[in-house]
Amino acid sequence: MTPINWGVLSTAKIGVVKVIPAMQQGKGGRILGLASRDRARAAEVAAKLGIPKSYGSYEALLADPEIDAVYNPLPNHLHVPWTLKALAAGKHVLCEKPIALNAAEAGTLIRARDASGRQVLEAFMVRQHPQWLRARELVRAGRIGALRAISTVFAYHNVDPANVRNQADIGGGGLYDIGCYAVVTARFIMEAEPTRVVATIERDPNFRTDRLSSALMDFPGGRQVTFTCSTQMVPYQRVQIFGTTGRIEVAIPFNAPPDRPCRITVDGGAADGSKAEVEEFPVCDQYTFQGEEAARIFKGEIAAPFPIEDAVANMVVIDALFKSAETGAWIVLARAG
Repeated sequence: MTPINWGVLSTAKIGVVKVIPAMQQGKGGRILGLASRDRARAAEVAAKLGIPKSYGSYEALLADPEIDAVYNPLPNHLHVPWTLKALAAGKHVLCEKPIALNAAEAGTLIRARDASGRQVLEAFMVRQHPQWLRARELVRAGRIGALRAISTVFAYHNVDPANVRNQADIGGGGLYDIGCYAVVTARFIMEAEPTRVVATIERDPNFRTDRLSSALMDFPGGRQVTFTCSTQMVPYQRVQIFGTTGRIEVAIPFNAPPDRPCRITVDGGAADGSKAEVEEFPVCDQYTFQGEEAARIFKGEIAAPFPIEDAVANMVVIDALFKSAETGAWIVLARAG
């Protein structure tokens, strides 16, 4: 089947440095065009990456009939507006996380998808990485007994005022940027929605962004998830999945390296670690897998395992976390269970 022709909106760093090169390694699609509001910049980056077409506006890319699908790595506040425009132009869309700034905004994409007949997906590449698929497989198989809890920490240190992550007005802050990973992977492993959540947030006095957030999420069956995320803390990431008889540790859960093997530890429960076994995964790039899966979905070869409704559900949880931090109360999720 003919490969999907991708167009990329903007020269955002995540696209230029990580996603585009990884997608170019796949076989299901090709990066045909790249757009920027600066025509010279678009031409320069496209030439550097071996992309045949460049455009001086996002509108020009969307108007190109050769473009089948769009990758949208724009700043968070532009995710929904430009995804809506891409769907209206008849393009499929893979949009960076978080899909929106709240669940209501994300919900508009369901109606736009249905009206356009095109697919729209949220780019959570971790769900395509073999280490996460294996962790879920082990939980399903009862390798650690009954699943009871998940503990996640994800942090980096960034105090650059020009960085989009530190600009509150355009969707900056830790929960949107990295806390969303703690939420989506918890839902991925639990295979359920939380029933209620509580959170605390500490904000940067100048940026007004959430720079340190911690949360507790209750899931059906008495299961719990805790996480801490920070934009101004020592760089670190780790996920621990606890069962009644064992534990799974994902050592590099989110920024999985594309140039060396990844490992998870499956611990049988001995306090001294004597029952721990390490599973290693061959070198791979999760962004390549993400692009390949999206291309297959867009071509109708497979159904979307995580349609846009899943992205809306993730935003429901994030909305509740913000509300809890504001009110100091537990927030019950109305559609939980």
